[in-house]
Amino acid sequence: MMIKRKIINDPVYDGFLSIDDPVILQVIEHPFFQRQRRIKQLGLTYLVYPGAMHTRFSHMLGALNLMKRALDVLKLKGVEITDEECRGAKLAILLHDLGHGPFSHTSERVLVDVPHEEITLLMMKRINEEMHGELDLAIAIFSNTYHKHFLHQLVSSQLDMDRLDYLGRDSFFTGVSEGIVGTDRIISMLNVHDDELVIDEKGIYSVEKFIISRRLMYWQVYMHKTVIAADQLLLNILRRARDLNVSPFTFHLSPFDLDRFAEVDDDDIMVAVKHWQHSDDEILSTLCKNMVNRRLPAIRFNTEPFPEPAPSYFEGTGKLANRSYDFNDQEIKVLYKDGRCLPISEASDQLDRHFLEKQVTKYYYYHPK
Repeated sequence: MMIKRKIINDPVYDGFLSIDDPVILQVIEHPFFQRQRRIKQLGLTYLVYPGAMHTRFSHMLGALNLMKRALDVLKLKGVEITDEECRGAKLAILLHDLGHGPFSHTSERVLVDVPHEEITLLMMKRINEEMHGELDLAIAIFSNTYHKHFLHQLVSSQLDMDRLDYLGRDSFFTGVSEGIVGTDRIISMLNVHDDELVIDEKGIYSVEKFIISRRLMYWQVYMHKTVIAADQLLLNILRRARDLNVSPFTFHLSPFDLDRFAEVDDDDIMVAVKHWQHSDDEILSTLCKNMVNRRLPAIRFNTEPFPEPAPSYFEGTGKLANRSYDFNDQEIKVLYKDGRCLPISEASDQLDRHFLEKQVTKYYYYHPK
């Protein structure tokens, strides 16, 4: 019997992703997954970096590619991972972003009062029902209920395949070189110690660069002031449409209409915005014309909070905070040849605890130009 094989070209890794697992191929063909083609990975960031048009679909396939490489490395180092566990981990990382709404994180605060992680799990369970339990192990790994904890860490931790892919991918498509990390080097240095994902001693400098690159990307791309201004404009459009009861896109936790949510993507939002340009409501019309023609609010940052303006759809304040490393999460650990295993905050001579736990907070005020 001939095995079906899918070959996908990925410009980020300058090569091909080959998929021949029938279960993974079936999941990729599912409408919930195909929807990811219509959701931009970086939301409205393309209004600042024109190349940032890549989708959740490409990111999820890229993370799958890195998961395959990581599992191969760990098995070569003697870590016991069965074929079934490999499939489960690959499916878990493939589906890890399934529940994002239109424009990724941008719409979450208005359209949906359900965290995207919960929607992801709902979608995974629906696909699992349709596939008669083929995703049982993947769901357990994703939910961190499987007994091999390191498999979950490959999906979600401070050094997971998700972060490794999005840093490199977002850097590639925005052209911001600060996000380039030594992905191949980091993956080749992965290991497992006492059921924890660790990095071999020789990989410590690559991990240091990874942590610093993540911090730089947050302020240069993910929290760029013009991106924040665009996000606020779209959020105010959706709020105004909701307040006027003209938006069909609001979803609540109970009852949550999964199928209806799965039909909504970036295209629906932009079609609505273009339509609302002609609304009889002057506020909604003005906001939408501003979005379509990229007339974004002016925005200022400060180290102290701005005075709160009167409630308005055109101006407001907010706060951004970023920490490149989270001590509340499981620490990245370094495995030495003598068997010692130390957290990166103790192993690194560049990234001490003071640097790692420092949180940068910025306050912003946006208003019409």
